[in-house]
Amino acid sequence: MITFCSLFSGSSGNAIYIASGNAKILIDCGVSGKRIAASLASIDVDASQIDAILVTHEHRDHTHAIGIMSRRYNIPIYANENTWTGMENEIGNIKPDNKRYFNTHEDFCIRDICIHPFSIPHDAAEPVGYNFYIDNTKITLATDIGHVNAELTSYLEGSQMILIESNHDTEMLKCGSYPYYLKQRILGARGHLSNEAAGELAAHLATKGTTRFLLGHLSKENNFPQLAYQTVYNALESRKIKVGKDVLLDVAERETRSKVYNL
Repeated sequence: MITFCSLFSGSSGNAIYIASGNAKILIDCGVSGKRIAASLASIDVDASQIDAILVTHEHRDHTHAIGIMSRRYNIPIYANENTWTGMENEIGNIKPDNKRYFNTHEDFCIRDICIHPFSIPHDAAEPVGYNFYIDNTKITLATDIGHVNAELTSYLEGSQMILIESNHDTEMLKCGSYPYYLKQRILGARGHLSNEAAGELAAHLATKGTTRFLLGHLSKENNFPQLAYQTVYNALESRKIKVGKDVLLDVAERETRSKVYNL
């Protein structure tokens, strides 16, 4: 059985938990170590039981407490070389044994969880999403996506469950208070995925076998959960994909954990 839970998901901090019968993994630690430990405790997981921390990229909303968690609980950190270079000066001293490197697009395993890191289009050194394989089940995490292309889609297809980015409503962003350069960054090819684009992607993935969608990395200023949900819901329903019957659709909250999903 696989357990999956979004502990925090949003533009101000991200942390995801995935576990099998033999391994417990965190993906990113973008809020305080105290908050992550408390969120884990709320699902009966002691932070000292975590076997590994995987890093998607070096931005602070993904790495804020990575060093703290590693030092406090003696947890190995896994990232590619360019991400290590980008974050190393920010996360503090890490024990040599806890600095683990992988190559993007090369599989590795942590106990019985096999992991495939794949490239994502985002303005970081070498950002990745992750496919997780346990027995015959595939779960995917893919946020901070500037745009969807054929290569990216190929890594997402066939996932039984996926957490995908639904960062912003385009009109809210364009009319909002962000400075022009920041709006252009978010809307750019290496920025963040809109609700509309997330809906198009979800509708495609539903035709390729995905039955559980969790929308994440919502912007605090340019989105809200009901809007993200409704936009993706409409995209699915317009293609005769029935939410609640053919697929399940949820939103990962910014400040509180999601439900615990068991697959």
